[in-house]
Amino acid sequence: MTPAQLRAFSAVVRLGSVKAAAEELGVSEPAVSLHVGQLRRELGDRLFTRTASGLAFTPGGLKLARRATEMLGLADRTVREVSQAGRGRRTLSVAACSLFAEHAAPGLIDLFTGRARDLDVELSVHHPRHVPQLLAGRVVDLALGTRPDPLPGGLVHRAFMTYEIVLVAAPGHPLVAGPVDRSALREQTWLLGPAAAEDIGGVPCLVASFGVPEHRQHIFQSHAAALAEAERGEGVAPALSFAVREALAAGRLARVDHPAAHAEGAWSVMVLPDHGQVAAAAELVRFVSTPRALQAMLRGTGVGIRRFRPAVHVTLWS
Repeated sequence: MTPAQLRAFSAVVRLGSVKAAAEELGVSEPAVSLHVGQLRRELGDRLFTRTASGLAFTPGGLKLARRATEMLGLADRTVREVSQAGRGRRTLSVAACSLFAEHAAPGLIDLFTGRARDLDVELSVHHPRHVPQLLAGRVVDLALGTRPDPLPGGLVHRAFMTYEIVLVAAPGHPLVAGPVDRSALREQTWLLGPAAAEDIGGVPCLVASFGVPEHRQHIFQSHAAALAEAERGEGVAPALSFAVREALAAGRLARVDHPAAHAEGAWSVMVLPDHGQVAAAAELVRFVSTPRALQAMLRGTGVGIRRFRPAVHVTLWS
């Protein structure tokens, strides 16, 4: 794999099309397709397929997207830090699981950065099991989201928010008309965001509890895309209860009536011990559990299907 191939694949994943990726990279569409094709042949994996709502990843494609994030993101971060050091700015690098990054991070970071004009927050999406290595290697300063279990010694963690995952579908879907049995749910098309591939957290637990076969799982580049497919009646989708509150009230989605069609989880903040923390990380650790921060996460608009950029995206707030 070459950096050019990874950048081409990352751009396609982030922007959702070869054309948009070519425009951003300043190359031709055949050049982008060539790089992606070379990756497919080298890895022996289709990586992704196209749907009406965007790209649906294979498990291998999702892993490649995340690994590309680490490789390209570290190089980009180095360039930014050198530049910002000369301008007297601070940078806080935050890792997050995909569910938190899409739905809770926008409100939290907008509020947090409003308190410090000299601070840039860099958010990247990672599998929760990679968090300890990222923190230990100082690739990131702080992590938010699902806590891996067991968490290695030498790291500080604190739960700050619990959440509920519910199962939803379009109002006209047969499964929302009344109680359904487990086998009927298991054989549905499950429309999933990238959290389904993280194997820990509320969404993977719910999918595993029903024993959903892999061929019934469709993984999209964002949870918003999966919910958009659910609204079109294409299947059932696990979702954060607070994230679908408005869609349920407006009648665009409905809950699936099954006693086991929900799961609970908790998000934690994870950081190095006090002596290894950067000052901005310590500030965010204190801030994240305050009432204002919790309300910002719950009431924030999150990121919609057209704005969300999946695991290969790094966003700066300043």
